[in-house]
Amino acid sequence: MLTEKENERLTRVGPGTPMGELMRRYWQPIGALSELDDTPVKHVKLLGESLVLYKDLKGGLGLIGDTCPHRSVSMLYGVPEESGLRCPYHGWMFDCSGQCIEMPAEASGTTFPNRVKITGYPVQELSGLIFAYLGPEPAPLLPRWDMFVWDNVLRDIGSTVIPCNWLQIMENSLDPVHVEWLHGRFSDYVLERLGRADLKRQFYRAGGVGGNWSHEKIGFDEFEYGIIKRRVVEGGSENDPEWRVGHPVVFPNLLRVGSNFQYRVPVDDENTLHVWFTAYPQPPDTIVEPQESVPHYQVPLPFGANGEVDWSMVDNNSGQDIVAWVTQGAIADRSQEKLGESDKGIILYRRQLRQQLAILEDGGQPMNIFRNPSENVQLDLPWEGQDDPWGFARKGLMRRTGQAGKYAPVLREMVARMDGEEALNGPVH
Repeated sequence: MLTEKENERLTRVGPGTPMGELMRRYWQPIGALSELDDTPVKHVKLLGESLVLYKDLKGGLGLIGDTCPHRSVSMLYGVPEESGLRCPYHGWMFDCSGQCIEMPAEASGTTFPNRVKITGYPVQELSGLIFAYLGPEPAPLLPRWDMFVWDNVLRDIGSTVIPCNWLQIMENSLDPVHVEWLHGRFSDYVLERLGRADLKRQFYRAGGVGGNWSHEKIGFDEFEYGIIKRRVVEGGSENDPEWRVGHPVVFPNLLRVGSNFQYRVPVDDENTLHVWFTAYPQPPDTIVEPQESVPHYQVPLPFGANGEVDWSMVDNNSGQDIVAWVTQGAIADRSQEKLGESDKGIILYRRQLRQQLAILEDGGQPMNIFRNPSENVQLDLPWEGQDDPWGFARKGLMRRTGQAGKYAPVLREMVARMDGEEALNGPVH
């Protein structure tokens, strides 16, 4: 249980808040590069700040304030040009730093543009995913986690904005036991409601050793990048990769499940951008060329027009998770919770958050801030399929959860490669 004050400290992310200042020390994903192919200007809200992301005519990226300082017109309707984004109202143009570089109606030679600047933040693209940095300069290096730089893989990116605070989503990553209940027994209940009782226990049949995800043992270990989560399920042992290797929660807001990254990016205090980034290992005798463009898909929310649960969208892991997160409220009231022994991963993660906040407030550098290029070539993380990536892929455990899988363009190609093998329900997390 947290006090109301502690809960505020860990959940609020606006400028000047403790967690907002911590999150601003990290590069945060804000969208897929392929999203800008047809619409080169996109509204972005990140850590409580309202911005526009744009791609200029040379292919350069900019992230600037969403309002022209001249007459307060939205820059969402700005016109991309070779050197920046031009306001549609009077043609003022801003470069990627937010500096005004042209005012067509002003006198030639005027220095007025030099004195007008709006918010501008650095952005970088890595493997089709666009990241932004909103913190103080100098910016750290964008972490090159292994899946971003692997060779001979196919990749895709999914996203959706979930109407709740980032922390209740992230804490789910430190809660192994919910898998057997939310994604097992509740999933069976959903299938019964939908008249598909013949599919009950499909999740368990697709699961771990013994075809069961009833937990006998859970464990958590801190490591250099965050926390490793481990489990032993009924019929299994500590020799299974789910315990021997486990899967990591990378500080501050990244979960790895197989060859899938899940970022939980605070939009503001009550909304979270959820990003699924997947790298699909290929058969050992197959060589694939690097993708010219990494495809993006939108993950639908499992709610109807009036906000009620759409049961047809809750037959999968993602839909079930989102319902569990959202129904805790916009910001979960942790002063009323009752934690047990099975919640020790959540308790450890909160402790890690508090420790890193204290380091920052003491003038130190929190974990996972990289500044040495030679140490950032490829940051390898442990994952359950590391001994046999293609074999792990074939089992289906690396596939993204639920609705993400249904809408993933690369996944359809992967399923076709698997000799018609039945697609499973999704990765365990």
